[in-house]
Amino acid sequence: MLKVVLVRHSMTGGNKLKRYIGITDEPLCEEGRKLLLGREYPKVEALYVSPMKRCIETASIIYPDFQACVIDDFREIDFGDFENKNYKELEGNPDYQKWIDSGGKLGFPGGEPQEEFERRALSAFDEATKQAVAAGYETVAIVIHGGTIMTIMNHLFPSDDYYKYMVKNGEGYIICLDTEEGKPVSMTPIFDHNQEK
Repeated sequence: MLKVVLVRHSMTGGNKLKRYIGITDEPLCEEGRKLLLGREYPKVEALYVSPMKRCIETASIIYPDFQACVIDDFREIDFGDFENKNYKELEGNPDYQKWIDSGGKLGFPGGEPQEEFERRALSAFDEATKQAVAAGYETVAIVIHGGTIMTIMNHLFPSDDYYKYMVKNGEGYIICLDTEEGKPVSMTPIFDHNQEK
């Protein structure tokens, strides 16, 4: 059995402004750093991260005693023409309206195709969990992006609503995997959303 703690990076300036931040490599903002302080995350034996600054910085605050293993394919999707813009700036854009009308299923114009993103995110998750099992770890953390978490969760626990697995900055899920059967066993949020953070 392998326990995996999936954590979304903390807040960036772009997150505060509700921008689509994919390939934009921005660090955490001060509010994002403060958000993590005083929170207790599960103890782990190894740490895997996206190569983006916001994930590496989040991981270093949550798990300061660990040398993170960077897996390139854990990076967030490229939002293409929507990158670093928010819904107000995209209002009136016909491509954006088509994307909204599709429930987010259409690809991003000029960006990474959704299928390609999902394929690489799941491949990265498979790589991390195989490394963890080979090393004999029982609990590991993966600090990544909101879209990457949604992709992994929807693969392990399929739902008609991809966005049900969207989490706030600094939050995520604890999942248990039966490594012999290759199947997910359980999932719980890291934090109780009804409690004051």
